[in-house]
Amino acid sequence: MPALPRQSTHRIRVGAIEIGSGAPVSVQTMANTDTRDAAASAAQALACFEAGADIVRFAVPDAAAAAALREIKRAVGPRAIVADIHFDHRLALAALDSGVDGLRINPGNIGSAAKVREVAAAAKDRGVPIRIGVNAGSLEKDVLARHGGATPEALVESALGEIALLEDAGFSDVKVSVKASDVPRMVAAYRLLSARAPSVPLHLGLTEAGTLLRGTVSSSVALGILLAEGIGDTIRVSLTDAPENEVRVGLAVLRSLGLRAPGPDVTSCPTCGRTQCDLIGTARRVEDALERLY
Repeated sequence: MPALPRQSTHRIRVGAIEIGSGAPVSVQTMANTDTRDAAASAAQALACFEAGADIVRFAVPDAAAAAALREIKRAVGPRAIVADIHFDHRLALAALDSGVDGLRINPGNIGSAAKVREVAAAAKDRGVPIRIGVNAGSLEKDVLARHGGATPEALVESALGEIALLEDAGFSDVKVSVKASDVPRMVAAYRLLSARAPSVPLHLGLTEAGTLLRGTVSSSVALGILLAEGIGDTIRVSLTDAPENEVRVGLAVLRSLGLRAPGPDVTSCPTCGRTQCDLIGTARRVEDALERLY
């Protein structure tokens, strides 16, 4: 399969994982454990890395969760972890102190420009990148008012404003996401952002995609469209399911487009009335056995 064209973006590093500028498209997931339970969170992260994740993100709802990231980071070693920050910029500072490899901040709720600049200065001191994570469900009120809702244009305006704020603070080690929960709006937002900020690495994702079947289908369609157009440097499949399954779906999407080595591929009949064995069960067992080779 010929290589798909890739938009040229600048390169950043989340720990040892390179993103942008022709680096392989990386796969992310988010732990759903209580981050304050460091042992359980580290165990789940290691299972996700074993399944093929490049980066695992953790919610940071309070200071205890931020402190637990230190033990989680110690447990996972050189593998990349990211702190997901909402509402309180001080949690971002605490997560940096705990040694995370990346931050995600939401322009819609992180607070004033002064708070963002404080986070940027601390991240720059530690060489830690920031993802500007715009979400249709939490846009700034003034942006919503100007656009009459969470339109693709509104999502991109929020992202560009935060990019400019960080650049004014002397921080350019960023990647950006503009997530919506429906495929047409998500695709339109990323296409627009890619055109408006062509050098910025993009984190692709359809937010609140749903349970395993619905979320897999919707995310695969959305990610497939954009990746086939050369848009996207790192992805997350958001499922109401185990994070390991997010990783498996993400890898399958990339392999289907030739953006990851294919690994073992099980070719199996869909079955019909002529089938005289448990072909479905056999195919599943073979896939399970081969999964460790992916």
